[in-house]
Amino acid sequence: MALRVGLGAPAAAARPAALGASSHVVVPQVLRSSSAAPTRRVVSAAPSARSTPQPLRVAAPDAATSTSGDVNITVENSDSNYTIISVQAANKPGLLTSITSLFRDLGVDVGKAVVEGDETRINDKFYVRSLEGGKLSADKVQDAVKALDVLLRSKPSSTDVSRPKFEAQGQGQQGKSRLYTLMDTYMKNDVLSIQEDIVNHVEYTMARSRVNFDNFEAYQATAFSLRDRLIERWNDTQTWFKEKDPKRVYYLSMEFLMGRSLLNTLYNLDIKDAYTEALAELGYDLETLAEQERDAALGNGGLGRLAACFLDSMATLNLPAWGYGIRYQYGMFRQTINNGFQHEQPDYWLTFGNPWEIERLIVSYPIKFYGHVSVVNEDGKQIFRWNAGETVTAVAYDNPIPGFGTRNCINLRLWAAKPSKEFDLEAFNTGDYVAAILSKQRAETLSSVLYPDDRTYEGKELRLKQQHFFVSATIQDCVRRYRDAHPDSWDAFPEKVAFQLNDTHPTIAVAELMRVLMDEHRLGWTKSWDMCNKVFAFTNHTVLPEALERWPVALIEKLLPRHMQIIYDINWRFLQTVRNKYGDDWERISRMSIIEEQPSGEKVVRMAYLAVVASHTVNGVAAIHSEIIKDTIFKEFFDLWPQKFQNKTNGVTQRRWLAFCNPPLRNLITKKLGNDDWILHLDNLRALRTSADDAALQAEWRSVKQQAKVKAAALIHRLTGVKVNTNAMFDIQVKRIHEYKRQLLNVLGIIYRYDQIKKMTPAQKKNVVPRVCIIGGKAAPGYEMAKRIIKLICAVADKINGDPDVGDLLKLVFVPDYNVSTAEVLIPASELSQHISTAGTEASGTSNMKFQMNGSLIIGTLDGANVEIAQEVGDDNIFIFGAKAHEVQGLRAARAALRVDERFNHVVGMIRSGYFGWEDYFGPIMDAVTSGGDYYLVANDFPAYLDTQAKVDETYRDVAKWTRMSIMNTAGSGMFSTDRTIDQYAKEIWHAEPCPVPQPGAKANGV
Repeated sequence: MALRVGLGAPAAAARPAALGASSHVVVPQVLRSSSAAPTRRVVSAAPSARSTPQPLRVAAPDAATSTSGDVNITVENSDSNYTIISVQAANKPGLLTSITSLFRDLGVDVGKAVVEGDETRINDKFYVRSLEGGKLSADKVQDAVKALDVLLRSKPSSTDVSRPKFEAQGQGQQGKSRLYTLMDTYMKNDVLSIQEDIVNHVEYTMARSRVNFDNFEAYQATAFSLRDRLIERWNDTQTWFKEKDPKRVYYLSMEFLMGRSLLNTLYNLDIKDAYTEALAELGYDLETLAEQERDAALGNGGLGRLAACFLDSMATLNLPAWGYGIRYQYGMFRQTINNGFQHEQPDYWLTFGNPWEIERLIVSYPIKFYGHVSVVNEDGKQIFRWNAGETVTAVAYDNPIPGFGTRNCINLRLWAAKPSKEFDLEAFNTGDYVAAILSKQRAETLSSVLYPDDRTYEGKELRLKQQHFFVSATIQDCVRRYRDAHPDSWDAFPEKVAFQLNDTHPTIAVAELMRVLMDEHRLGWTKSWDMCNKVFAFTNHTVLPEALERWPVALIEKLLPRHMQIIYDINWRFLQTVRNKYGDDWERISRMSIIEEQPSGEKVVRMAYLAVVASHTVNGVAAIHSEIIKDTIFKEFFDLWPQKFQNKTNGVTQRRWLAFCNPPLRNLITKKLGNDDWILHLDNLRALRTSADDAALQAEWRSVKQQAKVKAAALIHRLTGVKVNTNAMFDIQVKRIHEYKRQLLNVLGIIYRYDQIKKMTPAQKKNVVPRVCIIGGKAAPGYEMAKRIIKLICAVADKINGDPDVGDLLKLVFVPDYNVSTAEVLIPASELSQHISTAGTEASGTSNMKFQMNGSLIIGTLDGANVEIAQEVGDDNIFIFGAKAHEVQGLRAARAALRVDERFNHVVGMIRSGYFGWEDYFGPIMDAVTSGGDYYLVANDFPAYLDTQAKVDETYRDVAKWTRMSIMNTAGSGMFSTDRTIDQYAKEIWHAEPCPVPQPGAKANGV
């Protein structure tokens, strides 16, 4: 029997230049039969369409043949494209993985392999070529045969892969030659070596017995063994960056929603098969261990997940980039649902530590708050000194981020707040025990919780304090790194440093960099401001007024007195620019001022304006969003500086959101395309379009979707206790709960559907398309309306799910504590996903892209990235409804005169009547969409929404048509890879070049 699957070994010519010349090879695990009968598989990869193999002369076979002892290696040149290396030897655990890893480390591309043998011996042929797609040189063949010979004659752990040689190794080596020799090779990735590493961590890191450790401890030991491998790559990457001194990109974000790391790391390092086998022989299942990992609670929603996807693509594209954020001890919160109400609990994700992070106690910086500013004269210059009233310490925690198909491993540096004085012994000894620990508690609060509730003054102060804490540490760290490389001059600073502000949260970094340059390094205003303008870029993520941060001037003056002085100076100089252009147009000057005087008389700092003024580039995150910000919130800035504004449509990483979270679909796509090049080149999915009508592909496509639905149903039952029909349509809306995202429109539509089913005869019910409606997401702790909407969803779910008249025709579930790991199960199972925000309110959205990649059809408005998704998949493959962005303002103005659809009135009446209980509690929700003006146009779009949902039902009944549309959605998702997004940022905003770490050589026992 022969099985043919894709190896996924693209030639270097098929990869973007940014990725360097490394080759990624995915070889399925060889499953040897327990019987004596040999098994045979053919493993192949079609050459990339963009590969152009060039034949090279190689040595005669005899020159590279080993036949001594029990090992027989022969070389054939009968194939015009490949050199064929045949291997006969004793079989060993993980041998195929070791051989393919050896080829990869030698820089040899494996195109296909014929694998034969039994549990005692192998008889395999490997069709190999150079990374450039041509025949191997004679020297390369000789090296491969020698290395194979050593590997096959020893236990699998005997093959060493040497690390790249760096210039730094030649500096200060006296007396350290032994040290460098011992650290000269990478850790081995064969099964036996992995097992030894894992059990060593069990005993020596965790101090547990090798014969007595549970699944959680096995997960931790596995994670530590993987972290060891990441650190090797991380160290080599940072050494290489330091040696080459490229322009570095620093991505500043309050959120990084990373999800779990175990499986993602295994996939990116291409050692999942080896770890699976190693753990199985130890008696553990990898997938079970992966479930032991807690999601890193470092973000809330799309903003943080986008940042995480960006890091993956930055590493994969070999960019010299770092992420910077905060190491939140408790995250935002863990959502629990009790009687339908959201309750916020601390997310104790660090209770048992985080095996992926590296604590850097020696990397710490003082962070100042409060106090006053004094002015002194030094050498005839006016020098400002900030005398802080409080100082805390920022301590670095590093998280290695591996790229896919590359040796590069970049860094996410997170800051934890510690007291500048750990313990006040004097206060303790005098009996003031509370004061002795008060400063410690106050300091650690800064990195405790993401987005503290800012309804109170204290909450606002903590938020601003938190933002300054993280950007001050980051600026100091980046300036220190630059000065280490360029101690004598600031001239290269703009050519070596790029800061990207992810939304307005890090904007105080502008004033902090100015302070550091002027007050600490004695640079003048003109030079400091010129450098600021050249290093900062700003991404806007919203058009919602409440999301455009405004901090009271009085608060900044109290908390950051020197920064407020600098902001005043920035604003004064900027308004001079406005006056020079427009004259004494005081209304315009007032509108554009960074400092706004509100009707109450309170002055506030408009942080978005500060970011626009200070940055060389301002970008939106979807085509429609970028146009909206130029026409509305930043219109006058666009008029002044049109060259500053760009669009960079968001994306998601196809590695996590398709290849890794949906293996059955990944394997089907790879089989259909003939290779897995698409994991690096998502545009390759376009080739699926020509097969969208293929009945065989459609049948397999539906089978894959059904597998995902079964998996999701099990998760839903575990989380909610509700059993759902896996033959029903899975209709999903999972995202942050907010009025503009219109979960309310969704639940009102569900109520209407429920009411219609209740009125049907048994015969009519037979024509109903069964649905499982899944909603998930968190409401901000202070957002009362969003919390009421969650309660409404849960009340409606209780009614529907307990009604025997409806049965499996309709189910509604609210998934609690929605996070990345939950998304990785639900998104592959989705058949219809809802992205129904009021047009003009969603900047981009990225969940729509994840659903689209996994073949889910979208029902949505022409908002955010939906517009571009519709362009990519075609209007026939997406369900669009509702008002358009340019119509919204007029509809709001005319709302009182518009006729309300009777279906809407009926549904509202059901809620007000107490049909679902809690009529008084739900009253404010109903008031907002009726007498309250319906700001988000729920009533306006309701009729079109119902009509479009009816069209969805009609289409779903046509199985072939629905499946074709599903395939077309996946095929049209190529544009929405963060690889494309980051490549555009690098070329058009940061002007940063890839810096790939050199490929390692290989040596085996001195060969």
